[in-house]
Amino acid sequence: MTAPPDDCLARNEWICGEYLSTRRQIIVDAVVQHLQLTALSVALALIVAVPLAVLARRWSWAAGPVLALTTVLYTIPSLAMFSLLLPVYGLSASLVVAGLVLYSLTLLVRNILAGLRAVPEDTRQAARGMGYGPIRLLLTVEMPLALPAAMAGVRIAMVSAVSLVTVGAIVGFGGLGNLIYAGMNTYFKAQVLTASVLCVVIAVAADLLLLGVQRLLTPWERAARTARP
Repeated sequence: MTAPPDDCLARNEWICGEYLSTRRQIIVDAVVQHLQLTALSVALALIVAVPLAVLARRWSWAAGPVLALTTVLYTIPSLAMFSLLLPVYGLSASLVVAGLVLYSLTLLVRNILAGLRAVPEDTRQAARGMGYGPIRLLLTVEMPLALPAAMAGVRIAMVSAVSLVTVGAIVGFGGLGNLIYAGMNTYFKAQVLTASVLCVVIAVAADLLLLGVQRLLTPWERAARTARP
């Protein structure tokens, strides 16, 4: 009777410390790429989403078309989205980033717009009475008060992007998705499980980090919670 292999890699086990020690650099490179693609995508989406939300807030007629367009973009399947962008960006990291930016717009625009709409009108009027112009009013009054809702959108967009980055494995730029895709093709259990768990860890860590940033930027929210009986 043949003796079973004496290491977890040879036995192809789901949980294998040997995999972590022998593939450390591969895992680190995949995590770094995953973080870069996620952070860049959400940052670029935020740069686009803020002006769109402000436009929709300033001119009510623009809100419908803006929200409709971003919603339609969000309904496009990821594989179809990448296929549509392929002629423009080719097989590159830019293809994945562009797709994630478009997906993030729906979450960000809706939440930023909701935050801006929630600013009390008497607060705006008081700021105007103090001589605030449109830009100063936006930057020092409206945006700070809209920050809780905006940060909620950023948190959702970030977690969503962490998940969607893995789809980029189809073009070779999927971060941990590359390991998941390769592991599924070869039925490499430890690689699939490790990469999947790391995706969850990154998503949870990013959400907690953004929650901490939100609390630092909105001290009045903490004060209001503390003052409640």
